[in-house]
Amino acid sequence: MEFSANQIAELLNGEVIGNSETIVNKLAKIEEGENQSLSFLANLAYEEHLYTTDASIVIVNKDFTPAKPVKDTCTLIKVDNAYECFAKLLETYNQFKHNKSGIEDLAFIAESASIGENVYIAGFAYISENAKIGNNVKIYPHVFIGDNVTVGDNTTIFSGVKIYHDCEIGANCTFHSGTVIGSDGFGFAPNSENEYNKVAQIGNVIVEDHVEMGANCTIDRATMGSTVIKKGVKLDNLVHLAHNVVIDENGVMAAQSGVAGSTKIGKNIMVGGQVGITGHISVGDNVKIAAQSGISKNVKENAVLQGSPAMDLKEFYKAYAGFKNLPDILKRLNELERKVQGNE
Repeated sequence: MEFSANQIAELLNGEVIGNSETIVNKLAKIEEGENQSLSFLANLAYEEHLYTTDASIVIVNKDFTPAKPVKDTCTLIKVDNAYECFAKLLETYNQFKHNKSGIEDLAFIAESASIGENVYIAGFAYISENAKIGNNVKIYPHVFIGDNVTVGDNTTIFSGVKIYHDCEIGANCTFHSGTVIGSDGFGFAPNSENEYNKVAQIGNVIVEDHVEMGANCTIDRATMGSTVIKKGVKLDNLVHLAHNVVIDENGVMAAQSGVAGSTKIGKNIMVGGQVGITGHISVGDNVKIAAQSGISKNVKENAVLQGSPAMDLKEFYKAYAGFKNLPDILKRLNELERKVQGNE
């Protein structure tokens, strides 16, 4: 795909400074720019790269004035917000790249399944009985869609994703390779002989609109009822949500984090990597949890936490400052004990 500076400026409502017929066919970071590549400058810490880059087009903010001459081969496009505009171009490029349609010969689709318009279903995908696939859905190779699953419009399911029976997937969602939705919750009960008997997991998973999951996430189905991921939630790679967990709208959770069963998490949360949240508790709205923290009790809204067990961020820094000084404190304490003992 090739685009001229003029076409890009029209898309972004920008102003061309230089050759409006300059052509680009790839994207690049400004320090790695090469001929026929498009880049951007939003952070002025990278300004020096503007004067040496080989990128053919660079997007800059309207209020930016170069301190030095740029190369004759480099055309600038001035926009209101360079970062947002480049992100828009990335999304447009991504849509073009994944703009596939049609059902490939080696896909299996059950006769009772319902398939929407303008879908892409790749070879070796398996669509089970009574599944309902919406319009513009893209299903890549080796995806499994279980019985009675619904998938909303404009959702993309990348290779190797498994969605078990009875789960409900909203519109405009993205699931990356290896993610499993609706596997059994970790339900076992010891018997009189101290052997663990499996408790049937008969619920499902409900994923609302505009949710994205990275690679190799695992979302357990509910024992009864539903595990629920609400609108706008974004999960990084390798996130695990246990049975009957509820995450409210617009939360983000970084890689290798996990939430134990039946915990309810509020809106707009931000969770760092490798955070563990125990089961049967509630976490309020707008909570921020630093990486590698452990949450073992209810958390009020707007809290900012770090540590394991987690505590208020400011209190954590105070405690950590004391912890770092502990060797010196112990040394002084031992010296003081020796002096006291010497005076006895």
